[in-house]
Amino acid sequence: MWTVHRIGDVLPDDGQDVPDKESITYGLDRSWVPLSRDGRIKTRDLEIQLVLEREAVLFYLDSPAASRFQMVERLVTRCDAIHRTIEKGGPAANAVRHDRVERTWP
Repeated sequence: MWTVHRIGDVLPDDGQDVPDKESITYGLDRSWVPLSRDGRIKTRDLEIQLVLEREAVLFYLDSPAASRFQMVERLVTRCDAIHRTIEKGGPAANAVRHDRVERTWP
C-alpha cells in the first residue's frame, strides 16, 4: 500500500513557486520517495545532489504527457518493481516505463 503526497497538498500555490530542490528536500526529510513527471530531473545538479547525499531513490515517469489515469495505471502496474527498486536502495534515479522500471542514474 502506498500513501501518495501531492506536493500541491503540502506546499502553497500547488508548489508552482517552489524550486524542485526545496520540494525534494521536503519529501526526503519525511522519508518520502520522490516521483517526478520530468525525466530531466536526473540531469539537474542541485536535485540529483540531494539524491546522492541522502542515498535516496527517485522515480520519474518517462512520458510527461500521459494523462493522470495513465500515470496511475503505470504506477499500479509497476508496483512490485518499484518496491524492489526501493529495497535495493540508492542513490538512484529510475524511469517508470510502460513495460518496466529502469535505473537511469548513476
